Amino acid sequence: MQMALYNGLLWIGAPVLRRHMKKRLESGKEDPDRFQERLGTASLPRPEGELIWIHAASVGESISALPLIEGLLKSAGDRKVLVTTGTRTSAEIMASRLPDRTLHQYVPIDMKRAVRCFLDHWRPDLAIWIESEIWPNLIVESAERGIPMMMANARITEKSFQIWQKSLGFSRKLLRNFHFCSAQSEDSAARLRELGAHSVECFGNLKFAAEPLPVDPVALATLTKEIAGRPLWLAASTHRGEDEFVLAAHGRLRQKYPDLLTIIVPRHPERGGEVAALAADLGINAAQRSRAGEIETGTGVYVADTIGELGLFYRLAKIVFIGGSLVPTGGQNPLEAARLDCALLHGPHMDNFADVMQSFDEHAASVKVTDEETLAVAVAGYMDDPATRDEMAERASRVVAGGEVTLQKTLEQVEALLSGGAR
Repeated sequence: MQMALYNGLLWIGAPVLRRHMKKRLESGKEDPDRFQERLGTASLPRPEGELIWIHAASVGESISALPLIEGLLKSAGDRKVLVTTGTRTSAEIMASRLPDRTLHQYVPIDMKRAVRCFLDHWRPDLAIWIESEIWPNLIVESAERGIPMMMANARITEKSFQIWQKSLGFSRKLLRNFHFCSAQSEDSAARLRELGAHSVECFGNLKFAAEPLPVDPVALATLTKEIAGRPLWLAASTHRGEDEFVLAAHGRLRQKYPDLLTIIVPRHPERGGEVAALAADLGINAAQRSRAGEIETGTGVYVADTIGELGLFYRLAKIVFIGGSLVPTGGQNPLEAARLDCALLHGPHMDNFADVMQSFDEHAASVKVTDEETLAVAVAGYMDDPATRDEMAERASRVVAGGEVTLQKTLEQVEALLSGGAR
């Protein structure tokens, strides 16, 4: 009954959905050259042999899946992997990072016709859903085709849990289709069980198992030369409303460090011009990477508004503020910076990474700031005391050191499901 109601609402809302997708196309949020994939029509042929389908919603989930993909390919030389994501940014990053024998497609919108077209073409031997992306038609149609499904690195926040509790059993109908769920934490495992999932275990967070972000050595050498030993810090993956705090902190710090360089990497690269304009309004000389701007002597702020280069900037700046955390957007992934020996700062809004931040808190491996003043004080503290900065970076690196066990357990469970069994 719930599926009938869900699909009835989708049918009634189809005109609204079409307008929404049209707006996404017009605004550049959808890829016009591959839009047919969102309607379930594949742009690539299905490869012969065993095919494992991994669905990862966006950038963070798809990056956390990379070690899993590598492990799956390593254990079977003729195996292929299909990765689906829903955003252009994730598709662009995957294009440069996916290994051989791996294909990428956009996930179809959750309409029956699109979902059936997608599944009829790809016919996966196993489906792995990363974290907690729930699309009812995609789940139910996969189950009706007898495709074994596993939820890996599952995360259910308290807010999501409360919403699903009010679904009148809909969560149970959906979650019972998964043959196994591996949760990031015991809290998420308990919530999944209460919502109706079975065969749930806590394996830990796959994001801890990821490889360090890649870097272009030529770009690293070029920027290192341009920076020329200046004091610098990085604000990574900032959101709208947050850059003002970073720029205000820069102004305070410049009083003590006249040649300070602040690097800002906006979470959405299309905001690069907006960030540069904010800096200009404050009288700060800013250069934009997307416009081939160079770091010159008078450059105060460098706006790194490109895709897939965070690994470069984490290697340049050893003091990093994790964005999305001074505004209530849930924060961004701190593990990538920790993996590259950075001392971490973050705001109070790290809800999306509550389990991860618990590990950082246990190791006293990060510092919380609340506004431009505390941000400036924290950055200055690290600049004045490199030994403390290095100690904090070492603590952060210890947090990410235990991901190999999580990865191995996940790989073993996948192989068990493929062989027709479960642990």
